[in-house]
Amino acid sequence: MTVFHTETRSPQRRIPWVGPLLGLLVLYLFYSQTQLSARDSGAAVPLEIPADSPLRPDDCPNLPGFEDVLVVLKTGVTEARHKIPIHLQTTLRCVPNYVLFSDFEEDIAGVHVHDVLRGVPEQVRRSHPDFDIYNRVQDGGRQALTDTDLTQDVNTPFGKPNNPGWKLDKWKFLPMIDATLRIRGDAKWYVFMEADTYFVWPNLLGWLGKFNWREPHYLGNQMQIADVLFAHGGSGFVLSQPAMRKASDLRKSEVDKWISMNDLHWAGDCVLGQLLSDAGVNLLWSWPMLQNGQPADFDPFSEGYYKTPWCYAPVAYHHLGPEQIAELWKFDRRWFRAGNDVLTYGDVFRHIIRPRLGAIQNDWDNNLDDSNGRTSISMVECRTQCIRQPDCLQYTYEDGKCWTSTGVKLGMRKPGVTSGWIETRIDATIARLGHCHQANWVI
Repeated sequence: MTVFHTETRSPQRRIPWVGPLLGLLVLYLFYSQTQLSARDSGAAVPLEIPADSPLRPDDCPNLPGFEDVLVVLKTGVTEARHKIPIHLQTTLRCVPNYVLFSDFEEDIAGVHVHDVLRGVPEQVRRSHPDFDIYNRVQDGGRQALTDTDLTQDVNTPFGKPNNPGWKLDKWKFLPMIDATLRIRGDAKWYVFMEADTYFVWPNLLGWLGKFNWREPHYLGNQMQIADVLFAHGGSGFVLSQPAMRKASDLRKSEVDKWISMNDLHWAGDCVLGQLLSDAGVNLLWSWPMLQNGQPADFDPFSEGYYKTPWCYAPVAYHHLGPEQIAELWKFDRRWFRAGNDVLTYGDVFRHIIRPRLGAIQNDWDNNLDDSNGRTSISMVECRTQCIRQPDCLQYTYEDGKCWTSTGVKLGMRKPGVTSGWIETRIDATIARLGHCHQANWVI
């Protein structure tokens, strides 16, 4: 196994008009299932291995073509030691070639993490205020980090403007392209992820097999800022080798221009999108295959961009903590070891989300859009309002206000909020959507 290392950590971008891709994403510990349902029937069947059975160290799927992929995980000094180890134990364990990039060079669990910001001119690193945290850590090591550096900032439509590590992150995207090519320039595909991103590798390889790597491809969860369309970094994105080289060549020919672009813009993945566009590489809008959220926050029933996600194959999720990554990885491995060749959103909903939905859950928020809230005197009345709407599937009650929805999300724990689902209607929707005998792909 060839193992490289590099760093990453991308901001969270958002565009007002991209409803299905935006919103507050939550952390929630996945429920580990001990059974999977057969793809061609509704009956539950035992897994090949019990849910509490340890997975063997050599339990890696045979994925032809994986050796031609370089996985690039970007992180930062403020999060790396907390978030990287779980990837080394799970998601990266079976990856033939990967590299870790960060803003601080170090070893984590025996794996080298590269400082990708060395690709930024020294005069910028030493003079720009965004590099204050970088220079402190370069000079004084991790001991130079302050409580402010390590404090989690509230996410806004413009990222985390009060978080020093987040402000620094935007500078990593462009030098990351050149650094990646220096480490391995002969890969067919380059897959970029963050420390809170989870990739379903068999689905990824199945997807990439539908493209010609010799052509310039840019695959990602579409976002827009002003007139720039780009792939959201946290959702993960994929570049073919020709796309990488076109971006690298253009940046090298206009170094000062792109430094200025990075300085003026708050979103590094947007700047990368502009660079690729200027280089003649257009984005393939890849929603719903790459997600800016986790399964608990995703509604597979509702249409977006003229697509209903149910039978699409999820390639990546975002905003997962270490515990959630571990649980999703266990489910992932059991699913494919049970003989399935692809995982769909319908499968994820049936086996991870549906078992957690109950009639009513106290201190739980199922993440409804708060734009359609109505006055309600009680939780009972709120449920009644939902039942009276033939297409209502879930509802939320808080402080005398009721929200209803035609979609379904699991959500997360939140004191003072009560949520419920109309289970019979949800099961009827599952039956109507049916089992996916083959997956849908964005190509």
